[in-house]
Amino acid sequence: MQQLSGLDASFLYLETPEMPMHVGAVNVYELPAGSKGKFITAVRKHLAARMPVLPALRRRLWWMPLNMANPAWVDAEPDLRRHVVPGHCRKGASLVDVELEVARLHCELLDRNLPLWKFHVFEDLAPGPDGSRRAAIYTQLHHAAVDGQAAVALANALLDLTPQPRAVPARPSRRGLVFKLEMTEMLRGVIANQAGKIASIIRGLPSTVGTLKNAATTVVSHSALLGGKKGSGNITLAPATPFNVSVTRGRAFASVSLPLQEVRELGHAHAATLNEMVLMLCSTALRRHYGKRRALPKKSMVAAVPITLRAKGDSASDNQASMSLISLGTNLADPLQRLAHIRAASAAMKSTMGSVKSILPTDFPSLGVPWLIEAATALYGKARVADRIPQVANVVISNVPGPPVPLYMAGAKMLTNYPTSIVVHGLALNITVQSYDQSLDFGLMADAQAMPEVAELAAAIRVAFEDLQALPQPGDPDHADTPKPQSLIGRAQRSITGAVGGAVKGAVGKVTKSVVDTAIDSARGTLVSQVRRRSARPAAKKTVPRR
Repeated sequence: MQQLSGLDASFLYLETPEMPMHVGAVNVYELPAGSKGKFITAVRKHLAARMPVLPALRRRLWWMPLNMANPAWVDAEPDLRRHVVPGHCRKGASLVDVELEVARLHCELLDRNLPLWKFHVFEDLAPGPDGSRRAAIYTQLHHAAVDGQAAVALANALLDLTPQPRAVPARPSRRGLVFKLEMTEMLRGVIANQAGKIASIIRGLPSTVGTLKNAATTVVSHSALLGGKKGSGNITLAPATPFNVSVTRGRAFASVSLPLQEVRELGHAHAATLNEMVLMLCSTALRRHYGKRRALPKKSMVAAVPITLRAKGDSASDNQASMSLISLGTNLADPLQRLAHIRAASAAMKSTMGSVKSILPTDFPSLGVPWLIEAATALYGKARVADRIPQVANVVISNVPGPPVPLYMAGAKMLTNYPTSIVVHGLALNITVQSYDQSLDFGLMADAQAMPEVAELAAAIRVAFEDLQALPQPGDPDHADTPKPQSLIGRAQRSITGAVGGAVKGAVGKVTKSVVDTAIDSARGTLVSQVRRRSARPAAKKTVPRR
């Protein structure tokens, strides 16, 4: 019996009509030239051929008696007509039209009596610049079944590297299919499972205590982790913002793409990682967006940033992630200071999380936990507790590495991969980013009541990218590490005075002092003019590819 881990099952218990717990993506496809018929038919045929390598799509939940412990996975034979369904958009619809429909669909809960996934196929979108046919797919995968990295592994199995679908070898499984669990099997499995988890916790307790002690010492010794005017403020209460409220049943969704290589190059120029550049883009966009509305808090906003606990090469379909906090420096007007703040906050987070990642739990005993979490979640939402208490974070920002090459579904080329993620009480804005091919694709999901203008924030991310391109880089005249023209002039003046004065006075002893001074002044004026002309040259403008 494969019982859900504590972390996986928690997404089931936290789910309410206001907080659907599925993730996914919006993918736009370019259909192959000369293709005929419905794209949805081709997708169903493609999925049917790939089912042998997609175990996460071939299982459903089996609940324990009285919901006394975590449910288990059992085998299922998905009906593709119920799982791959037509999306409803007008013919010639744009990406904005698709985004509006995705926002509506994202509020609908997945049927727990079926495998926890669904594909919505939008046919006949507006054609591409070359007249090619386009379609889109909005995918829904329950977070109890996959996390971000597991979803990427699932996509790698589902999609192809060429328009010609690869053959999937039929490998008969040696495991017998289990479509239901008997009462005796459930009770025996639950008792054995709980006993094993308790024993594992007891065995690991000494090392866990030691690791936590060392981590606490690190936190105290690194002031950058603590809140304050000079620190990066990771460990502090977040300021109140319009999206730190209880969420409703409505959603707003928007997307934006940036050139991946240019963002990376900007990161290299400023000694920042790609993840730090993503945080910088979001921070700058949030500052601009709420600054215009005169709603920017004086204190820095804080991002909740998921971190993976997954070992390299692990592609299991489960959740292996935790959450960290990083200050965004939205209170800093100077962009270079803000980027330095984010880099310091990120380094501070890594210095602590690196030591505790190995002991962060993804599984734990679950007897009685379903009742406890479901009751607490219902009470938290109905009492609107998130509106009354301070939060530790303002926004969720997640960066998931994706495939670096173009992928294909049923012969159609995938053009975009905009993630769609979860918003919860107290965190009504989620910005999830995934790299794909040559792009960095942002998916912004928000509560429709807390932030209906999410499309404006998506546009602000593009402007933030343009702002980053305009920042002075090391070696540029305006960069802090580059000597200013005035200091160059001063050094040149002193050098010329000594060199020319000594040479002239030594070679021509009978020349009067006024003649020497005239020569010095002439040389000084020539060099000053050259330096000023060089420093006044306009910087070359960079173009931003728009999609």
